[in-house]
Amino acid sequence: MSAAPAGPTADPEARQGRIARARTEITQFLIAGGLAYAVDVAVFNLCLYLGLGAVTSKIISSVPATIVAYVGNRYWTYRNRERTGVTREYTMFFVFSAIAAGIQASCVFVSHHLMGLTGTLADNISGNIVGMALGTLFRFWAFRTFVFKHKQPEASASSEPAMSQTGGGTS
Repeated sequence: MSAAPAGPTADPEARQGRIARARTEITQFLIAGGLAYAVDVAVFNLCLYLGLGAVTSKIISSVPATIVAYVGNRYWTYRNRERTGVTREYTMFFVFSAIAAGIQASCVFVSHHLMGLTGTLADNISGNIVGMALGTLFRFWAFRTFVFKHKQPEASASSEPAMSQTGGGTS
C-alpha cells in the first residue's frame, strides 16, 4: 500500500515558509506602494494648489506614482518572479494601475460631486485614504495574479507513466 499524497498543508515547515514569503511580499509591496503614495499625495496637492480640479488632479497624480510603483514592484517586491517581457509587464501594470486610479478618482467623484464634500480635506480623505485603500487591495491582487506571475512548475515526467501503468488492460 502506498501512503496518501501529501497535501499543500501537510508539511508544517513548508507552510511556515509560504507564510513568511507572503508576509515579506506584502511588506515589500506596501513599502513600494508607500513611496508611490507619497508621490501621489504630493503631486495631487500640488495640482490642487495650482487650481486644477480634484478629479483631474487625482488622475494626473497617478501617473508619476504609477512609475514609482512599477520600479519598486518589478525590481524589489517581485524581483524573483518570472520575467514575461518588459512590454507585457509594463502594459499590464499600467492597465491595472489605471483601473486602480479610476477607483480612486471615483471615490473623489462620489465625495465631491454626489456628496457635496468639496473641501481639500474631503478630497484628500476620499482620494488618498478611501480610494487608496480600495485601489491598493485591487493592485495587490492584480499585480501578483496577472503582472508578476509565478514561474509555472515543469510537468512531472514521472506522473504520466505511473498513470498509464495503472489499469493495465483495455476496456
